[in-house]
Amino acid sequence: MSADYPLNQIPVLDIESLDLDAQGIAHREDGKVVFIEGALPYEKVTVNVHRKKNNWEQGTLKQLIKPSSQRIQPACPHFGLHPGACGGCKMQHINMFAQIAVKQRVLEDNLQHLGKVVPEQIIRPLQGPDWAYRFRARLSVRYVAKKGTVLIGFHERKSSYVADMSTCRVLPDHLSKLLLPLRELIGRLQIRDQCPQIEIACGDETTALVLRHLAPLSPPDIQQLLDFSGKYQVQWWLQPKGIDSIALLTSRDNKQKQAGLFYDLPEFDLRMFFRPIDFTQVNPAINRKLVTRAIRLLDIQEKDSLIDWFCGLGNFTLPMARLARKVTGVEGSKPLLEWADQNRQLNKQRDADVQNQLFLHPVDFKCMNLFDMTAEELLGFDTADKWLIDPPREGAFALVKSLVDLIEHPRIELAWKPPQRIVYVSCNPATLARDAGLLVHMGGYRCTAAGMVNMFPHTAHVESIAVFELT
Repeated sequence: MSADYPLNQIPVLDIESLDLDAQGIAHREDGKVVFIEGALPYEKVTVNVHRKKNNWEQGTLKQLIKPSSQRIQPACPHFGLHPGACGGCKMQHINMFAQIAVKQRVLEDNLQHLGKVVPEQIIRPLQGPDWAYRFRARLSVRYVAKKGTVLIGFHERKSSYVADMSTCRVLPDHLSKLLLPLRELIGRLQIRDQCPQIEIACGDETTALVLRHLAPLSPPDIQQLLDFSGKYQVQWWLQPKGIDSIALLTSRDNKQKQAGLFYDLPEFDLRMFFRPIDFTQVNPAINRKLVTRAIRLLDIQEKDSLIDWFCGLGNFTLPMARLARKVTGVEGSKPLLEWADQNRQLNKQRDADVQNQLFLHPVDFKCMNLFDMTAEELLGFDTADKWLIDPPREGAFALVKSLVDLIEHPRIELAWKPPQRIVYVSCNPATLARDAGLLVHMGGYRCTAAGMVNMFPHTAHVESIAVFELT
């Protein structure tokens, strides 16, 4: 409770909206903004203030005076505002329809207020399963010597401590059931206090666990990992140093299933292989819908040439190559491009083996730091009819700025032309809004459509997709 108010004078606040961190937003009588964790729009609450600044305060829900009709009972026992609560989810107390509406509003507000852009059409949100959707996760590990136990899970809410988790509703069921066996396993290792992290990656047929260890594993430790992999049908990968040190754990006496990690895109008859450290296929159901929607929004014709910026492993590149006459995939990571090209070759071979009627058109891959892109470098690419942009959270500012520069100051002597259509897939509505503002107000594009993608249910993360047409 705020020290400014006697117990019988604690103000009741009206919650107006949610911020990007799923905190309720209210205003005191003097106009000061209050961010309240656990509060929902249209509720009346009191607050425990934990942090104060001149213009705002931050705290947690103290008393719920009038609840929202959208408030529900969280499904996970580890969710909440209580000490030790898991911080992996922030919106389990809101029903799914309201979660989607909140995220859609976040997208629209960012486009309008930051980019001064209003989409001509709002696309229906992409939805998938509410639970057991997360096929990739980074779990923290901590050996608690005083209690003689190991904790494995996400961090506690707003804390560096690891939550004491026995189950996780957003992980697939077989991974949720592994949490307690993993705790027991790590507790038996000789280097149990030197294992800070386990990264999980699930393919369509294989589950990989990447153990980060800061000290060498002894032969008995290695044998325990191998026994665990055989019992629970998982792969162990070891990471003693940086990501380049990752290697599959194998033994002559205990042969692990060494099938590669992959996921299928059945709509395009493609199989995508990946490494356990690659950030891909977090939510399989949504990923497949997103690829299909992006391809539809691009409206690819047989004569089209396309560029896939930030192409990664080729998740969009290869489906685009099923339809367009030529596709170029551009990525800043050389190892990712090598895997993307390997996926291209493997799928061409699969097509030949089964005499597939779907044809994979020519694909070129280029390695370039897209965060330092210049207009002159952009001129080095052939004219493309359409672009797909799928950047990380930082967005695609340098790329978009280079495009706008060439539109505003065309090189008359060159035949290069800007793309007529751009489909932009974003994991950060703020950087999407920034880039959209450049495209619309300086590049001459119209934002013809935009909508949210519920890639991470029960979290405040907002994924989205937007379409731009050159006027």
